[in-house]
Amino acid sequence: MKTLHVDLGTRSYPIHIGTGLLDDSELIRPHIQGQEVMVVTNETIAPLYLERTLALLDGYDVATVILPDGEQYKTLDTLNLVFDALLEKHFTRRCTLIALGGGVIGDITGYAAASYQRGVNFIQIPTTLLAQVDSSVGGKTGVNHALGKNMIGAFHQPQCVIADTETLNTLDDRQLSAGLAEIIKYGLINDADFFEWLEQNMPSLLSRDPDALAYAIERSCHDKAEIVAADERESGVRALLNLGHTFGHAIETGTGYGNWLHGEAVGCGMWMAAELSHQHGWFTQTELDRTRDIIEKAKLPIQPPTSMNSDQFLDIMAVDKKNLEKKIRLILMKGIGKSFISDDFDNTLLKELLEKNIAQAKQE
Repeated sequence: MKTLHVDLGTRSYPIHIGTGLLDDSELIRPHIQGQEVMVVTNETIAPLYLERTLALLDGYDVATVILPDGEQYKTLDTLNLVFDALLEKHFTRRCTLIALGGGVIGDITGYAAASYQRGVNFIQIPTTLLAQVDSSVGGKTGVNHALGKNMIGAFHQPQCVIADTETLNTLDDRQLSAGLAEIIKYGLINDADFFEWLEQNMPSLLSRDPDALAYAIERSCHDKAEIVAADERESGVRALLNLGHTFGHAIETGTGYGNWLHGEAVGCGMWMAAELSHQHGWFTQTELDRTRDIIEKAKLPIQPPTSMNSDQFLDIMAVDKKNLEKKIRLILMKGIGKSFISDDFDNTLLKELLEKNIAQAKQE
């Protein structure tokens, strides 16, 4: 087992990464306040891991909520199912919520914890690659709105993160690739050495080599933890973690939540961010080729959905948490591992890039 720490003063917490962690009650019990525990999971994960999780909680007053599975259910209506269960059980503000599942479960549970009685503790047990390397770390919680992804939420840090890599054995190939998008992101943002390692080890990651996956998860969590510690509430450098996300969120919103996986949309978004950086002369052709190659090797799409047009993209991109004074802000790159935040790009080039990519997708 490897243990990393997110350094946030009194809100600091450990990230435990390893195999068989779902059988180690000593990792979770020190982080439970009081006797009331509610495990929130979904219909896919419950048959696989709920029983093992409940075995860790012997002696506590435990309740469960099993939600429908899918990004399309990351809504206020679904969130209310968690509140209903908490209130029906008469849980107090000394209760602890446990998120057992992927990013949707983590975001919903975290937002419920941030809101219930104005804030209760919660623990993350991520079961997808994407959640283990990204969404379970950093305290971003929330739900989607029809007009924008993750526009309703709160910052609320977990008490701990327990990433049992054995849960990845039940992950399908498409979800695995979606998680790889967020791993590639860290290399592009500020870790060129890690990007080079990913180029050399992508076949091992796709074949689920346990050592390669463990290293990639640890390195990703390390990179994210450093950024979160420096900027917990995304007033500056933390926005870099959104590389590809402004494009990606537009895809998810424009096509209907759940039709594209989050990681698939981010992979396509990173490619478009790389192209736009290249068009401005900030990103070399070699760097652009390397970026395209690794995204494609991870079996992620680089072409946007043909059902969208450039105006629709831009309208949705205008509803983004990074934007200031109604100007779209993007994460762009001046080299692999050298990302930056910019609203000083050519909007004409952005529109032309969107139109070109959509046209190419229609020809295929």
